[in-house]
Amino acid sequence: MFDFGGVISSSPFDAFARYERENGLADGFLRRVNATHPDDNAWARLERGELDFPSFCDEFEEEARSLGSEVDAVAVIGALAGEIRPQMVEAVRHCSTRFKTACLTNNFVALEAEARPDVAEVFAIFDAVFESSKLGVRKPDPEFYRVACDALAVAPDEVVFLDDLGVNLKPARQLGMHTIKVVAPETALEELYALIGDPAPPVG
Repeated sequence: MFDFGGVISSSPFDAFARYERENGLADGFLRRVNATHPDDNAWARLERGELDFPSFCDEFEEEARSLGSEVDAVAVIGALAGEIRPQMVEAVRHCSTRFKTACLTNNFVALEAEARPDVAEVFAIFDAVFESSKLGVRKPDPEFYRVACDALAVAPDEVVFLDDLGVNLKPARQLGMHTIKVVAPETALEELYALIGDPAPPVG
């Protein structure tokens, strides 16, 4: 099981940092907004499909304002499109030859824009894709992981889960999953291939 942003694609936090630099915000400001009341703030509610996009923008901007800075929510969301990591896509393809594969992503529907074709192509590789905006539950809620396991008919201790955030890995680990924190993709892949019994990543 793979997270998407920060695992299959480059980290959204890189986009946050770029927005902060370009708009004179303190380093880590956007992460601080999202870490304030993390289970029921605007970002969390957007990812659970509880807010439409205009309402999210109003609430997110007000949350930022309450912490001392003005932000443009549309511009923040627009900056989030990350680059697909080919080595991670190759890893999904390789794992798919021997195992069930799934993508577990906290996401949202912004405006009426169509999904990026390159993202749709990656989603198509997986046996299943679990999206918070469609399920109404998001990581790190343990229910998200239970839904994925039940749908694939696997026990948590049969799962390897890759995510870039420790807060998302902790509940997965508590359920019994093998977890890999993705900081450097190459290092994470070494761990993954060791766990599934491959001596080294395949040549893509």
